[in-house]
Amino acid sequence: MRSVVSRLAVALLLPTLLGCGGDPTYPELVWGRRGVQNGDMVRPRAAAIDADDRLYIVDFTARIQVYDRDGHYLGPTWTTPDYRNGRPSGLSVARDGNLIVSDSHYNCFRVYSPTGVELRKIGGESGTAVGQLGYVSDVVEDEEGNFYVAEFGQNQRISVFDAVGRFLRCWGSAGTEPGQFSRARALAWGPDGNLYVADACNDRIQVFTRQGTLVRCWGVSGAEPGQLKYPYDLAFNKSGILYVVENGNNRVQKFTATGETLGCWGGPGHAPGRLHNPWALAIDSRGRVHVVDTENHRLQRIDF
Repeated sequence: MRSVVSRLAVALLLPTLLGCGGDPTYPELVWGRRGVQNGDMVRPRAAAIDADDRLYIVDFTARIQVYDRDGHYLGPTWTTPDYRNGRPSGLSVARDGNLIVSDSHYNCFRVYSPTGVELRKIGGESGTAVGQLGYVSDVVEDEEGNFYVAEFGQNQRISVFDAVGRFLRCWGSAGTEPGQFSRARALAWGPDGNLYVADACNDRIQVFTRQGTLVRCWGVSGAEPGQLKYPYDLAFNKSGILYVVENGNNRVQKFTATGETLGCWGGPGHAPGRLHNPWALAIDSRGRVHVVDTENHRLQRIDF
């Protein structure tokens, strides 16, 4: 059976786990088992939750699997057409409830129905010219049906395509100056309608208008509250609080939309409440944060 740890059990296991502010915060649920059978996972890499709280996970075997918010496997399981070059590393839910899969090493993204039927593919031509794509790390859709694509590798930029895949615009370049990127890892829409970017190797969050104008950026490298180390994913809850998972600090930190820290959770390790190179997170309809604890081959659910 899949290992599930209750809130009470975790509290008994971790009496000294502290958040950044000194308040103990325990995971509500810890689940997952390393393996290749349906429901198992190997190094999960990305997560997305739809309006019905179906949780989609993609792992290092390139399998996309569907669970309920309590970690019960629902099915189906499917893969992208080819994954010999590498596995997808980004998931998001489109406006119509379909799943957007960043097929990272194949320079494209694919849209699937909730049952795993591929509906369309955008991109696929590798290159640095406009309309071509590099390593596709994440994709989000706006209210008009346009797709915003985070790229790194040969391209350090955000590219925008319309609903049928026509190139519209792009911005960004490699570097450390505001507006430049060093591994744009993940995207999220803020309550202000702006695009928030986890600029992982620059240890910061950058915020842009939909046209690509820089609004603000924040973050310095470090392990103190308010500092960041390899932010790999980010998501807003319904109250406008931004949660960021830090691969380098093995924690989740929450911020206001303007970058003021509100606390953090986690720390390196393998026990419940500890993280080992987490890659992603997703927030369900109740505001609970599902953390993809990658090298521990599991997920943890927290409410903080």
